[in-house]
Amino acid sequence: MLKYEIEGGTLPVVICYPEAGQTLCTESGAMSWMSSNMKMDTNTGGGIQKVFGRLFSGESIFMNEYTAEGGAGMIAFASSFPGSIIPYQVTETNGIIVQKRGFLAMEKGLDLSMYFQKKIGKGLFGGEGFIMQKICGNGLVFIEIDGYCKEYDLGVGESIIVDTGYLAAMSESCTMDIQTVKGAKNMFFGGEGLFHTRITGPGKVYIQSMPVINTAQALSPYLNINSNNNSDGGINIRLGD
Repeated sequence: MLKYEIEGGTLPVVICYPEAGQTLCTESGAMSWMSSNMKMDTNTGGGIQKVFGRLFSGESIFMNEYTAEGGAGMIAFASSFPGSIIPYQVTETNGIIVQKRGFLAMEKGLDLSMYFQKKIGKGLFGGEGFIMQKICGNGLVFIEIDGYCKEYDLGVGESIIVDTGYLAAMSESCTMDIQTVKGAKNMFFGGEGLFHTRITGPGKVYIQSMPVINTAQALSPYLNINSNNNSDGGINIRLGD
């Protein structure tokens, strides 16, 4: 059983304490700090299919493996955006489906792959995209959540309606579909778009309070990005009026 602790509040980091010989996997560049007895090995994590699968699902081509040598080790992985880090125990019968770029780190032996939305409508209008990430096998995985994470445990046939971009992850046992917003006034003047995502149990659903794309859109009117006036080729970002 992997020992870990999550610290940092809204700027979280998960600190793991692997036993000797225990290995953790993460995307390239995700490690924040570690003890000196952690050995790093960079590889593609599988064949060409897995490489392109990670690329299209928002991860880097290469995977890093960190193994504790000569005794217990310590390694930390920090979130790339203010929010939450959640642990999820993956089993052979229940994997997890995660938003693009949601994967942070996992025990070796788990499998990270693409998850396609089988129906075109889900990808076009559900707000979660055609491609998500699927993690299966047997072990512990850590997921990045944008903002505060609210967890629901849905029963068989129980559903929850989620607005575009707010679905962070769900158990593999859950199903996802789209639902049209009813009423012309609601569609065009309600500010919630034309479609919502319906998640149906059984299983866990993880909802995020601050999707990174929504945050970027909210800040864009106040930012003036100018790349022409910087002599060293950098980008100047100035608050607007």
